[in-house]
Amino acid sequence: MHAQQSTAALAYLTGFGNEFSSEALPGALPLGQNSPQKVPYGLYAEQLSGTAFTVPRAEARRTWLYRIRPSAAHSRFERLERQIAGNRLGPVNPNRLRWSPLDIPQAPTDFVDGLVALAANAPGEAVSGISIYLYAASASMQRVFFDADGELLIVPESGRLRIATELGRLDVEPLEIAVIPRGMKFRVELLDDAARGYVCENHGCALRVPDLGPIGSNGLANPRDFLAPVAHYEDSDAPASLVQKFCGELWATELDHSPLDVVAWHGNLVPYKYDLRRFNTLGTVSFDHPDPSIFTVLTAPSAILGQANVDFVIFPPRWMVAESTFRPPWFHRNLMNEFMGLIQGVYDAKAEGFMPGGASLHNCMSAHGPDNATTTQAIAVELKPHKIDNTMAFMFESGQVLRPSQFALECPQLQKDYDSCWAGMAKTFTPEGN
Repeated sequence: MHAQQSTAALAYLTGFGNEFSSEALPGALPLGQNSPQKVPYGLYAEQLSGTAFTVPRAEARRTWLYRIRPSAAHSRFERLERQIAGNRLGPVNPNRLRWSPLDIPQAPTDFVDGLVALAANAPGEAVSGISIYLYAASASMQRVFFDADGELLIVPESGRLRIATELGRLDVEPLEIAVIPRGMKFRVELLDDAARGYVCENHGCALRVPDLGPIGSNGLANPRDFLAPVAHYEDSDAPASLVQKFCGELWATELDHSPLDVVAWHGNLVPYKYDLRRFNTLGTVSFDHPDPSIFTVLTAPSAILGQANVDFVIFPPRWMVAESTFRPPWFHRNLMNEFMGLIQGVYDAKAEGFMPGGASLHNCMSAHGPDNATTTQAIAVELKPHKIDNTMAFMFESGQVLRPSQFALECPQLQKDYDSCWAGMAKTFTPEGN
């Protein structure tokens, strides 16, 4: 195998149509023409389109790839016997749900086989909605994968990943995230003995940084902190298995070469990573809570103005200084549908039961908030400035109801006693006044 990469790093401004380019060999990128009659180095020109050709220019996502063999050079895809666990949705269930972390598999299990579908609000072929997965892997992928159903937001909880994509490599660790565009081929290699985390499959408009409105021009996730890979290619004639997810099912074909053979590229449909520790958290310096939308890292809009197909929201380390304020997240019922995960530490609204690698689901108008122990402490505590530290919770928040999978409703990780964390909430009402 022969592999090369250039040394320049790229910052990726997600969502503003910026175009980037990279080449692993000097002069491999054609200048002034996307598909010349003869591409340098005898490469093939190929375009990967992530949007319809006729969308507004600001929404267009596409990248030109200059590769050793065209992607069309493959035989029939055959349906795999082993499919993603949980790809069948369960019955309607309005209850608040919470899961403990998945166990790391003892047998060698790669990223694809380690995926478990937990909830979804749309089938794979839908043009909007999301599907949510957990992953637990104990082996590097020897095959290559692409998802025809949506772009993938990968949130590691434990274990470092090397994601080798058509456009180059991304090394991603817990407290970082990676986004892989729809249709982009990639291989997940483990840099530690095992890895576990979360995946949001976005079937709708591409993720982008949110507008800031009255916040102004700075704050939250700064575009310059999003990083795309540099060109890196594999020139290999060894057999390779290529797996795709299509309409929720896994299909595979066998190649006589590595499909990660792109020598140069340019465009704005690229994989990228972001370090959550670089998020510029904003909050109140007087009293009361801003809405949790101020913690939005990435958003994908829906057809309803102002209501996201999915928001990726984090709850990072931050100072709490609000005066005369109940500081934990308040009790609420919400139009949006909230799937939460925990990467590190403790979430400030739950005293126990919500663990790193675990998850919870609170759907539309489901009443929730801090548990009994957290509430009692927050009401009684003397309010002083203090820092919530060594924590990182997140939320995939969607405008459509998330329906748990049959697996999610039957697996041993489902906590049957989740409702009990609100049991015994003392009646503190005093009609005669304080």
